[in-house]
Amino acid sequence: MKAVLVTGGAGYVGSHACKALAAAGYTPVSFDNLHRGRRSAVKWGPLVEGDILDRAALDSAFAAHRPVAVMHFAALAYVGESVQQPALYFRNNVGGSLNVIEAACDHGRVPIVFSSTCATYGVPARALIAESDPQLPVNPYGASKLMVERMLADIGRANGLRSIALRYFNAAGADPDGETGECHDPETHLIPLVLQAAADSGAHVTIHGDTYPTPDGTCVRDYIHVSDLASAHVLALDALLGGHTGGAYNLGTGQGHSVREVIDAARRVTGRTVNVQVGHPRPGDPPTLVAAIGRAREDLGWVPKLPALDDIVATAWKWHQLQWAGSAP
Repeated sequence: MKAVLVTGGAGYVGSHACKALAAAGYTPVSFDNLHRGRRSAVKWGPLVEGDILDRAALDSAFAAHRPVAVMHFAALAYVGESVQQPALYFRNNVGGSLNVIEAACDHGRVPIVFSSTCATYGVPARALIAESDPQLPVNPYGASKLMVERMLADIGRANGLRSIALRYFNAAGADPDGETGECHDPETHLIPLVLQAAADSGAHVTIHGDTYPTPDGTCVRDYIHVSDLASAHVLALDALLGGHTGGAYNLGTGQGHSVREVIDAARRVTGRTVNVQVGHPRPGDPPTLVAAIGRAREDLGWVPKLPALDDIVATAWKWHQLQWAGSAP
């Protein structure tokens, strides 16, 4: 089978993409330093332990596995951490990505599907964000991803490297089969934190600000199921291998949900109480981020299969219950 090099394949979205690749007939080769990824998440192909900052390790992986394409997920991805340690984010996300891009060029201009983010848009000027809208990131994480998009575009024009950048919104949920899911340390994503609070009656979830210019004062986000993200990556890969010249696509549902709406969904799904505490807004958090997704549907044929918030939360709840049961003494 054709190999695809998946940087960050031991991570949350990367592992779901590996499952989707295997189902589509590819061999996913996970390239991961396991700093924030999990060895146990690599189930559908080989693991190469390596860091994208190590160009020699990348060259060795390309030479050994001869991938037909790269899916590039490896990145640091905490907005708050990026505000506190911007140099770390530019060194890893930008410098490491340049290594990946140059290695892909040197090993036969292997096309790249790049995991980008809606954080490149910053604070949007309108309700639904289109790919043509200005990209004005308000935090170093978003800025680092925008720079990688720029590198791919510029290097592509210079030497013919083809790439697709997928700007996804809030990845959420877990594999419906329970084979992989979300497990960060520390955990900063809203849905796992809400579910942890639902599981522990003595715990609470913190709402970071409730005075935003939104209907209920809390941040509004477009939550997209991680398996839908994975399927979009495979469609983008197939498009590139079929001659697609490249570009950028939003991945979301086109529907926004506030923090309080997510908490209400968790209460419905779990049937449990979720205690809430209101805290201060986090630096770099835009009030609203919701995707216009028509371009991905028209060009790639991608349609989310699990767009409902309750369904997304339900798959995450199933996954976390399996993990808690597995760790019980």
